[in-house]
Amino acid sequence: MATWRRDSRVTAVQRLGCAALAGALSLSLTAPLELLTVLAQVGTWHCRRGLRRAGPSLCRAEGLRALWKGNLTACLRLFPYSSLQLAASRRLVILFTDELGHISHWRAIMAGSLAGMVATIVTYPTDVIKTRLIVQNRLEPSYEGIVHAFYKIYHQEGLLALYRGVSPAILGAVPFSAGSFFVYINLDKIWQEPIVHFTPLQNFINGCVAAAVAQTLSFPFETVKRKMQAQSPWLPHCGAVDVYFTGMADCFRQTVKNKGVLGLWSGLTPSLLKIVPYFGVMFSTFEFCKRVCLYRNGYIESPLNYKLTPGVDQSLQPRELRELKRLRRENFEPRKSALEN
Repeated sequence: MATWRRDSRVTAVQRLGCAALAGALSLSLTAPLELLTVLAQVGTWHCRRGLRRAGPSLCRAEGLRALWKGNLTACLRLFPYSSLQLAASRRLVILFTDELGHISHWRAIMAGSLAGMVATIVTYPTDVIKTRLIVQNRLEPSYEGIVHAFYKIYHQEGLLALYRGVSPAILGAVPFSAGSFFVYINLDKIWQEPIVHFTPLQNFINGCVAAAVAQTLSFPFETVKRKMQAQSPWLPHCGAVDVYFTGMADCFRQTVKNKGVLGLWSGLTPSLLKIVPYFGVMFSTFEFCKRVCLYRNGYIESPLNYKLTPGVDQSLQPRELRELKRLRRENFEPRKSALEN
């Protein structure tokens, strides 16, 4: 069993801001690996000579900035995605939590997966736009930006085109949840100690391993999703997709027929290589942003260390602490004025 805990000394808005900033920085630093993953999944010409040559080939053809194609869309998607996921997750966790305030790992993972599915469905058009911006030629673009891509896809291909590939995205959540659950139920056996005694480093390693296993299991669905997002008769070479298909099931079939079973895992290597730096930057950035918030809220003396502010009740929420400080000021000021008179 695991207890659902969140630091009440940080407000929901501050926590969301920390997560958005940490996510944006992580995405930006690992954007080239994400780009290589998408290009390999779609099967563009850049990857036909191997992933090691795909990056240099793309840079020669479109310039160094091409390695960050679609990254702005991914970063802008973070705030609405995180907001929806956080809101849905909190509701689901409350629903899955027992009367003692505990929640099992399986239920916690299920709550996170369902919340992620809700956020994915609502913000899915931005993911389609990101894929289209990645696969297009930056020097001869079909879309001039995020808004233009949304407008053009909607008017040329219809509303459903903005949700092309959403089915494998939803179905992929099942093996992703199963992989995460498989790792977490065996953590105490791997480390040979109770989960409640894990250090921050152990939790970081656990997160990376769980993400790697879950991503590997769900990757075929991710590959099919990217191919479906990229394919369009309105784009040059039909979106540069390496196989042609009529739907999700046909995409699976054509990929296996033309590329083999392993073709469903094309791009897995850069995707796995991205996990450690992504989570490392995200966790460290989130922790530092959280310390800045704790310092601004008055709980610690400096964001550079974790020394608690003397005389401050750490169990108080930020609003309660501000109210207490206000009452103390009001009680102190009259006494000061009386002494001066």
